[in-house]
Amino acid sequence: MTPGTPRFDVPLAEAWIRAIAAAVEQERSRLTELDSAIGDGDHGSNLQRGFTAALTALDGLRPADPGAVLTKTGTTLISKVGGASGPLYGKAFRAIGAALPEPADPTALAEALSAGLDAVRLLGKAEPGDKTIVDAWTPAVAAFRAAAAAGAALPEAAAAAAAAAEQGAHDTVPLQARKGRASYLGERSIGHQDPGATSTALIFRTLAETLTT
Repeated sequence: MTPGTPRFDVPLAEAWIRAIAAAVEQERSRLTELDSAIGDGDHGSNLQRGFTAALTALDGLRPADPGAVLTKTGTTLISKVGGASGPLYGKAFRAIGAALPEPADPTALAEALSAGLDAVRLLGKAEPGDKTIVDAWTPAVAAFRAAAAAGAALPEAAAAAAAAAEQGAHDTVPLQARKGRASYLGERSIGHQDPGATSTALIFRTLAETLTT
């Protein structure tokens, strides 16, 4: 990185979580609609409750590093969000936070996001193609890592990850679910976009927006 190149620091970490909360509020109905088709219909409301609680938790926090912001977010999601999304996203953000003890350059943030993916896969036992969060998070991490390796700054790497996550979410439409509540539907899950992959795309989109403002 060249001198003066922005790093992912405490203000950016806080701004990211606030952007996620705002986006979840805006997209709550869509997430609920997607989840109603193949799940319990509560994905939007669960995430809204969790990220609203995360904002409250951050208001009383004096974080020493960006990792503390994301770790607190993850812990709050685990305690406040029902269904599968709370533990999955909670573990993901805690893993990202644990990997960020100081302001991060693109390579370090790529590895932290990869740690988040590892946490999701470990807990959910899901692989790409199972029609889950993993189908958006995996290409997002790959795109972020590739961009960072090519010398991209944070905004460019995050934009690449956001585009890959969005495509990954869209690509779940023709898949048959093999994990979670949607798997009970068998072939009836085909033709619907996975709500978890959709909210993952939202999370990466807000990261890109945060880093470019």
